[in-house]
Amino acid sequence: MVMLRTLAALLVSVATVAAASPSRARRVLHERLDALPPRWSLHRRADPDAVLPLSIALRQGNIHNLDEHLLNLADPESPNYGQWWTPAQVVQAFQPSTETTEAVRAWLSADGIDPARVRMSKDHSYMLVNVSVAEAEQLLATTYYVYQHEDGSEDIGCHHGYHLPEHVRDHVDLVTPTVHFEMIKLGAHGGKRAKRSLSPAGKMRRPHGAPTQKMDESYLNAVDCDKAATIDCFRALYNFYPNLTQTQKNSVGVVELADQTLNADDLKQFLQKFNPAAADTLPIFNPIDLDSNTPDFTETDPDLISEPDLDFELVMGLISPQQPVQLFQVGGSGSINFLLDAFDGGFCSFEGGDDPDIDGPLDVTEDCGGTKPANVISVSFTGGEDFPPFYMQRQCTEIGKLSMMGITFLFASGDNGVASNGDNLCLAANGTAVPGPGRFLPNFPSTCPYVTAVGATQVDSGKSVHDPESATSLFGSGGGFSNVFPRPKFQQRQVETYLKRLGNSVDSSLFNSSGRGIPDVSANGLPTVAVIDANYTLTGGTSASTPIFAAILTAVNDARLAHNKTPVGWINPAIYSHWFADAFHDITNGTNPGCGTDGFPALRGWDPVTGLGTPDFPTLVKRFLWLP
Repeated sequence: MVMLRTLAALLVSVATVAAASPSRARRVLHERLDALPPRWSLHRRADPDAVLPLSIALRQGNIHNLDEHLLNLADPESPNYGQWWTPAQVVQAFQPSTETTEAVRAWLSADGIDPARVRMSKDHSYMLVNVSVAEAEQLLATTYYVYQHEDGSEDIGCHHGYHLPEHVRDHVDLVTPTVHFEMIKLGAHGGKRAKRSLSPAGKMRRPHGAPTQKMDESYLNAVDCDKAATIDCFRALYNFYPNLTQTQKNSVGVVELADQTLNADDLKQFLQKFNPAAADTLPIFNPIDLDSNTPDFTETDPDLISEPDLDFELVMGLISPQQPVQLFQVGGSGSINFLLDAFDGGFCSFEGGDDPDIDGPLDVTEDCGGTKPANVISVSFTGGEDFPPFYMQRQCTEIGKLSMMGITFLFASGDNGVASNGDNLCLAANGTAVPGPGRFLPNFPSTCPYVTAVGATQVDSGKSVHDPESATSLFGSGGGFSNVFPRPKFQQRQVETYLKRLGNSVDSSLFNSSGRGIPDVSANGLPTVAVIDANYTLTGGTSASTPIFAAILTAVNDARLAHNKTPVGWINPAIYSHWFADAFHDITNGTNPGCGTDGFPALRGWDPVTGLGTPDFPTLVKRFLWLP
């Protein structure tokens, strides 16, 4: 497990806490850190009178049935394929039980917390109580400290762990603030600091392994796609010439976090060159946790515009002006939880607000369930799978619940091969994430099984769009096996086949062969043409391949809607099935180096470099139209 041992591995450690009253029960260790996160140090004991907003995430009812419910809707063999649930049905199915709620209330009351102090979230999934540090230490049998980051910022927590009563532990997912630390987000190119720091929930970074440089404009064609990949190259590679007719019913959205923002002039210049009919088109602005509902598309800092420019130039270059494209601009710390809150009011921790220790404080009223999600959500941010496991499981579960409503989540798989995105971290022998050689560390939320992870490919030097692509060579397309999420049923056959073909060519001690494998699919991600700060630029990454795949899936949805069918929603069980065996171009060349190794090789069939391969649009449409 990454950084944090899971509950199952920790139950052997039992703490008997000296109590002021006989009502106090024996405590067991619930979560702890094996070591402090990089750049943090223990500074001092916390003031016992300081107030903590203690957040208790209750175990959701029937959550063990989530996979069964999802497969009933997304497995192409199911008679209920595509019959997505309403938000009300999802809330009703997974609301915590009365037993869980009462068990936690009774614990707090027995330990001296007046019931009047306890507040509940809208869907009764969270409890919040403001307590002093001294009260929190007694409740959780722990000691709180103030920790200092190397930049001078401070946070409060108890990295050595906290405890819950034995009879309560099965009713609680996690408690904060405890072992969760704010992390620092660098700019898109890994250098400059962004304007705001990000919390663990938002420590996702833009995959940006490809070097960025101004380009020779003589290559702006569909002939030299090995030197400059343009919109025409992507159309030719994937036979992508859709006839969109359901654009008012259909929807696609791209997510931008924190200070990352689009430059309208760059978008217009790009579209004038590659899709003139869309040159005067802008995305539909959906602000989330922002203090203004009016977009500002005039930013010129390359560190803040380069990746959003890339996102929208690609997706709008492929499907606009017929299909409107939405921008979900997430403010505050840029936590992905803010996005999930906006889509699902039940995920908001407390009356439209979140836990400031995890998500970061906001000085605006938070969006809570008031934003309608698009059918396809493209996210080019990802981070190492070194969040606390209970936290990742909770967030992944929420993505799964939203997937039950027919939403497709696409996440970039990362640009550091088998190492984590951005910091290029790997796992040390003690399970902590460190720079340099070590066990492989994939990216989250890409490893969440309810996400479709997108890797990157390229046209090899001297080759054309008619030749097979390869895995990217200037950066390692993110891929590998989760250390947190087990291998899902839908990819069992393909992953087993890959591991047999792999044999002993990669040290098996470096990865968890029983974990969820990523990526699921790929698309071209090098060398991508974009307009950034008014210059034609060569760039790339899985942050390019993800919006390309989003555009293709949006056109698939258009075709299904034209036949009075539902959007494709969670596509993973379908694309791994025999129904879609011929819907992808298999990629068999290249590796994804990282952690001091060559990473994994791309082999015939699914592989942890390029997944199932790149899409063949006409076949993909045909196969999805076969389904109900």
